[in-house]
Amino acid sequence: MESTTTHALKEWAVAVDALNEGKTILLLRKGGIKEEGNRFQVAYEKILLYPTYEHQQPNLLKSEYAEKVTTVESGWHPETIKIGAYAEITDVLAVSEESAVKALLPYHIWNEKFASDRLKWKPRQPIYLLLLRTYKLAQTHAISYRAEYGGCKSWIDLAEPISIAGAEPVLDDKDYAQQVGAIRKICDASSLVTKG
Repeated sequence: MESTTTHALKEWAVAVDALNEGKTILLLRKGGIKEEGNRFQVAYEKILLYPTYEHQQPNLLKSEYAEKVTTVESGWHPETIKIGAYAEITDVLAVSEESAVKALLPYHIWNEKFASDRLKWKPRQPIYLLLLRTYKLAQTHAISYRAEYGGCKSWIDLAEPISIAGAEPVLDDKDYAQQVGAIRKICDASSLVTKG
């Protein structure tokens, strides 16, 4: 197993915190403006979690997460970014049904408006669900912001590799498996309805 990586997934800082705290294992994606082909694709299975601040919108989060967000001006970023976790993307699932999106609400940090709006944006494309097994790094790494880390893209490669050796899972095997099972069940039920 590799003990370092440079691959990182950019995500709202509030979502990264929720993953780090074991409050969610689920991210919703449709694709950033600058994604290749304007579609979301999983570039790597094992990724560092890179917190972003610029596009966080409290009105799209459940109240307990909305109050944790400090809005910043467009283009703002910290000079130093703290990387404290990496994750393994264990599942990539797709949903296109409003009923499935609503049933998934207990499993993520966003509110119903966000989930519904994501489904309606580019309606021919499904919402991709990333299920992440998050691991706290043995130590938090402070890295300097670089211009190439900016922009509306999901995936970046850091200038320097970060060690993932000795990282500890946020959730134990049983808790993680239970949440994955529940989310898959919702997606399976949705695909049966869609096909039927």
